[in-house]
Amino acid sequence: MSSARKALIFGISGQDGAYLAELLLREGYEVHGASRDAQVNSFRNLRKLGIKDLVTLHSVTLADFRSVLQILTRVEPQEVYNLAGQSSVGLSFAQPVETLESIAIGTLNLLETIRFTELPIRFYNACSTECFGETGATPATETSPFRPRSPYAVAKSTAFWEVANYRDSYNLFACSGILSNHDSPLRPERFVTQKIVASACRIATGVQQELTLGNVDISRDWGWAPEYAEAMYRMLQLPEPEDFVVATGHSYTLAEFAEAAFAAVGLDWQYHVRIDRELFRPSDIHESRANPDKALRMLGWKARCQMPEVVQQMVAAWQQQHPEAL
Repeated sequence: MSSARKALIFGISGQDGAYLAELLLREGYEVHGASRDAQVNSFRNLRKLGIKDLVTLHSVTLADFRSVLQILTRVEPQEVYNLAGQSSVGLSFAQPVETLESIAIGTLNLLETIRFTELPIRFYNACSTECFGETGATPATETSPFRPRSPYAVAKSTAFWEVANYRDSYNLFACSGILSNHDSPLRPERFVTQKIVASACRIATGVQQELTLGNVDISRDWGWAPEYAEAMYRMLQLPEPEDFVVATGHSYTLAEFAEAAFAAVGLDWQYHVRIDRELFRPSDIHESRANPDKALRMLGWKARCQMPEVVQQMVAAWQQQHPEAL
């Protein structure tokens, strides 16, 4: 029998799950991952990082309590990371029911299973600064009120309070990371940041003519996903569970993100981007700012990459992965 600590990651096929699995493997963990159907999932991100064969993969449906109960009692992990659920703010307007069920019901099933089995599990839940809604110029902290402005943020807010309730009511080691936007080369193009990076690279080589975007005046805090995985891990190493805002502390507009991406390939974004009001969301956050001081104070965590560095790394990775386009 292995003496290594065991971690179980729900949502291991996504960007954050892959980077977290990579980190936990480096830390000597026995890593298990859960996916809705592990037999047909390609686990593209795990393959890109070269770690797919180092992880034990399981088929689990988070909306099914019995499925969750079976996997937790079979694996008996010391740490559980819940990164699963519909992860796109934009898509949540088109799929509000799926978004709420996959995030809120999934989180509740995990918490209830941990309570029911009484397994000594440390539980991490992925929350989002989208829950704060419009912050204006005042950065949100762990005590700022939630004012969600999308089905995604409503679902994440629900899951956050589920975690807080189970922690307070049943003395579980359960915490939430309230994460700002974070990106990497593992982001699919349905996320606007990767859409911008890929389009800028294609336009630079003549493969694509223009990029269509919605509201470019929105402001967000963009960080580097591998660094955010470090914060998740550190949260479960504390003596007592705490919730943390995880962010760079610096916000930029989407226009500035686009400007940086096109500049990285030698272009002026304003000559290649068309604004389409059909892409505007029914409701959106104009300005989102977050204060990560508590993470620095208690976790010793601080973002090293700001948005310009994130863009540079994403552009370089896209070019490396698509040499035929250069």
